[in-house]
Order: sequence, then C-alpha cells, then structure tokens
Amino acid sequence: MTQRIYDVPAMTCGHCKSSIETEVGGLADVATVEVDLEAKKVTVVGEAADEAIRAAIDDAGFDVAGMTVAG
Repeated sequence: MTQRIYDVPAMTCGHCKSSIETEVGGLADVATVEVDLEAKKVTVVGEAADEAIRAAIDDAGFDVAGMTVAG
C-alpha cells in the first residue's frame, strides 16, 4: 500500500482533524488516515488516487501545500 503525507498548514483544531478524517476516510481504497495537528500533516495509507485525496481535503475546507510519498 502507498503511504502519502500531505502538508496542510491551515489545520488548527479538533474540528479540522475530524473534518479531514471524515472526508478522506470516506474515500474508497483508503485504509487509514492520521492527522497530526502539531506537525500540520495528514498521512494517508491506501491505494486511493492522489487527486481524490487532495479533492477530499479540499472538500473539508483545506488547501494542500505539498505531498511526499513514504515507503
């Protein structure tokens, strides 16, 4: 499975975290979503397309500043 780490600098609170987890976690082919508010990063494991994950983060009300693929 692919692990992608998205930089989402505007996340500040538990509501931000919940919104992103709901939107991204609802995508087909997403195994796990982990939101780190302190680091301002969203880690997604699964086979969902990058474009779909970015769109879900956007639907939650946030912009992606960057992304790296780990592992």
